[in-house]
Amino acid sequence: MHLAFPLTFWKTTALAIIGVLSIGIATARADGGATIAGRVVDPLGAAVPQAQVALVRADRQRAEQLGMRDVNARGEFSFEGFAPGRYEVRAQAQGFESKSSAPIFAGDGDRLTIEIALPIGPLQQELTVTAAATEQPTSRSGAPVTVLDSGTLDALAKPDVLEALRLVPGATIAQTGGRGGLTSLFIRGGASNFAKVLVDGVPANEIGGSFDFSELATTGVERVEVLRQSNSVLYGSDALSGVVNVTTKRGRTLVPEAAYSIDGGNFGTLRQDVSGGGAFKRFDYFSDYSHFRTDNDLPNNAYRNGTYAGRFGVALGKATDLSGTVRRLDTTYGSPNAFLFFGVPDDTTQTADATFVGLTASSQISPRLQTVVRFASMQDHNRYDNQTPSGEPYDPFGFGANYLGDTVTIRGANGYSATGRAILDYQGVYPSIYTTETSRRSLSGQANYQLFPALDIAGGAHVERESGFTDSGTRSETARTNGGAFVEAQGRLLERLYANAGVGVEHNAVFGTVATPRVSIAAYLHTASGPNDLGDTKLTLNAGKGIKAPTIAQELTSLFGLLQTVPAGSRPDIAPVGPERSRSFDVGIEQGVWRNRARVRAAFFDNQFSDLIEYVSKSVLPQLGVPPDVAAATDFGAYVNSSSYRARGLETSGEIALSRVRVSAGYMRLDATVNKSFASSALAPAFNPAFPGIAIGAYAPLVGARPFRRPANSGNLLVSYSQGPLVLALAGYFAGKQDDSTFLSDQDFGNSLLLPNKNLDAGYHKLDLSAAYRIHPHLRWYLSIENLSDERYQAIAGFQALPRSVRTGVTISVGGDKAP
Repeated sequence: MHLAFPLTFWKTTALAIIGVLSIGIATARADGGATIAGRVVDPLGAAVPQAQVALVRADRQRAEQLGMRDVNARGEFSFEGFAPGRYEVRAQAQGFESKSSAPIFAGDGDRLTIEIALPIGPLQQELTVTAAATEQPTSRSGAPVTVLDSGTLDALAKPDVLEALRLVPGATIAQTGGRGGLTSLFIRGGASNFAKVLVDGVPANEIGGSFDFSELATTGVERVEVLRQSNSVLYGSDALSGVVNVTTKRGRTLVPEAAYSIDGGNFGTLRQDVSGGGAFKRFDYFSDYSHFRTDNDLPNNAYRNGTYAGRFGVALGKATDLSGTVRRLDTTYGSPNAFLFFGVPDDTTQTADATFVGLTASSQISPRLQTVVRFASMQDHNRYDNQTPSGEPYDPFGFGANYLGDTVTIRGANGYSATGRAILDYQGVYPSIYTTETSRRSLSGQANYQLFPALDIAGGAHVERESGFTDSGTRSETARTNGGAFVEAQGRLLERLYANAGVGVEHNAVFGTVATPRVSIAAYLHTASGPNDLGDTKLTLNAGKGIKAPTIAQELTSLFGLLQTVPAGSRPDIAPVGPERSRSFDVGIEQGVWRNRARVRAAFFDNQFSDLIEYVSKSVLPQLGVPPDVAAATDFGAYVNSSSYRARGLETSGEIALSRVRVSAGYMRLDATVNKSFASSALAPAFNPAFPGIAIGAYAPLVGARPFRRPANSGNLLVSYSQGPLVLALAGYFAGKQDDSTFLSDQDFGNSLLLPNKNLDAGYHKLDLSAAYRIHPHLRWYLSIENLSDERYQAIAGFQALPRSVRTGVTISVGGDKAP
């Protein structure tokens, strides 16, 4: 379906979103003190009638408890007529772990409604804001989502988020070289640009879905959620295989809290971080700035990262929370290129800066109706600067020199090897500079309404303006006005069955309008009624579709884009390049064990990625039904939707919580196969004369082979121990052999340095140890040792992992009395 939405549609949608915000802020209030009401429930939403609740006022030098009372038979409670201020509700019940609500500000005449879900057993009951339109406990969700909280991030003591992402079941990380090198996330076999990345609700992907996780620091990060399933219903384009949602900390303390951290280590590593935050009456505030530097272990491989994160909030009108967030990062990276393939470093440098700004208004119009309005802004700029060619000039044909690396021997994990000299830099104009920029502004709004006690309906819409360019001497740019809407229903039956179902309609300026459905189901064969119960048994099922928009190059160099230069009267009727698509399905089982001190999960997933965009040469385009004269109108070829592959496998994970020890682990077995491709590598494979009869995909995998950099086996482990002021953590990650290519041309543009793709990259493991000791309530020492076993391995197009690195430092803090 390809529809052109009129401009009046976008205007009407924007006005409707603004109207929702106006209702939330301007709703009239009645005086007479504040009211906080709600329910205390178990993890599945059933009432806990034996619970007790206490209202605690936090905007005092010390938290002040205003009394405790019992809930009624339906688990309901109400505190009325108290003075305006910042409060929390604390709940407890025999057989459950106690829990407190998030701090909230209640003004005169406000009536706020909350729900407190008491956990059973020591395993933490997480809330997810990514899997559905409204926040829900993971116990009531069938979606495969992992929450990495601030405790996990602190225990790992890493400067970047990517190390924590290694702990997500079903996810693999590909990092090129040392810290700061391009880092990609692959979720359940999806490509590196198939995951939607959100920073405080602000879309962070470049046009076309790419995102470099090496730049994302842990500075100010409170939690990271990873959804391992397509969800274009809520998130539109780019959510083909999953969603990564990063949330910034919020000020919570009445007495302002400030902290300063400094650490250093080998390879010239130094990190400093300063933060501060607090809450006062209707306002809360938080700011954090960090600067990280390291030289890594190769020439021209220095990395610098400066990151600022801030969040500021205020309670407005009747139960409206207005929150603004800012994240700004600046990075510089020296890129030596594939040093093991050339023996000499390239002199390329990469600089990047990005700014993410979000403004969110959440309003509770009534106990049944809540609204959210969000303005989001993202600006991203990257520059790749190769000032001079590196290597030895070589010009046997008299057409201009290319530049060669040293003579090297390349050995693959599959037992094949090749010796020779590869082209490091090609002839051309130097300095060679390549820049990219993405700009995105969006306005979205949604409303959530409880139609019945067991049925909630959510609906929303968004409008977005994105633009960007690439410039390598010739500038290519695009501007798109996109938008869409969704509706989603959440229902439950007898605290045994929970279902989410929705459909999204996304309109993109390039490919038109596409609908994407999704359903998620959780069913309990057995429920845990208390700590003496063995544990619950939960079945899950998820199915959905996702889409991804083309990149700038794919849009402008598509068959449709190239033919726009043909005179209108003779232009053939060719459709624009379409969206890339995914169809995801998974079914799983979860089992609570040992009175919910442990939990194990297993899921089978089957993902199909189709209509993928690839570059097809002009001689091959007729095989796709393109008329020969149309194919001939292109200079060399064009981007078209002609590739597909599937990824299916088994994902398992588990966790256990003892008195002082917590253990979590995950494993994924992946079977991924390219089904269709018309790229040159698939139709005309390369052959290295040293390996006669072995077809090689030089730049892309062959049909029937595995996609590059998707290990068949991968897993993770985290063991943490805490005793008083001491905290220890051992984090492990492993990946098996992977198909790949060297992507090299020898000195005569031949294939003598290509190796067979299968199992080219070696399997490897990474063990990290961290420790922290609180010497004083305001002084904490910490240590981080990465690559504890000092394993050296060659992986990902000839890059080598960083040897063992050690950082140690201290954190000094002041203030920070809880509020609460």
